[in-house]
Amino acid sequence: MQVHPLDATSSVPPFEQLRAQVASRAASGDLPAGTRLPTVRALAGDLGLAVNTVAKAYRALESDGVVVTEGRRGTFVAPQQRSASADETATAAAATYAATARRAGLTLPEALRLVERAW
Repeated sequence: MQVHPLDATSSVPPFEQLRAQVASRAASGDLPAGTRLPTVRALAGDLGLAVNTVAKAYRALESDGVVVTEGRRGTFVAPQQRSASADETATAAAATYAATARRAGLTLPEALRLVERAW
């Protein structure tokens, strides 16, 4: 598996760039289920990142169900579990949050900041 270079000038932390890249590629099928990810140490070396940065991204991906870790065998892209109903649920939750935020008098940037903090 090849990881695309991260943007060192971005305000997005490297672990989040890596997490988002792997999650997006897994969702699109670019990284099919069962694809083995590089070891934390190997990927950290390839990207010039601290081992803990890559480990944090892998933990977040595992928590989100994007990857599974199988002990010494390694870390693999998990089978896709996203469905149309999951999209519908997220869309409904977003609409509810937007309405609540507007009623509370929040601006869009303020509401987005809260979502980013919760993310």
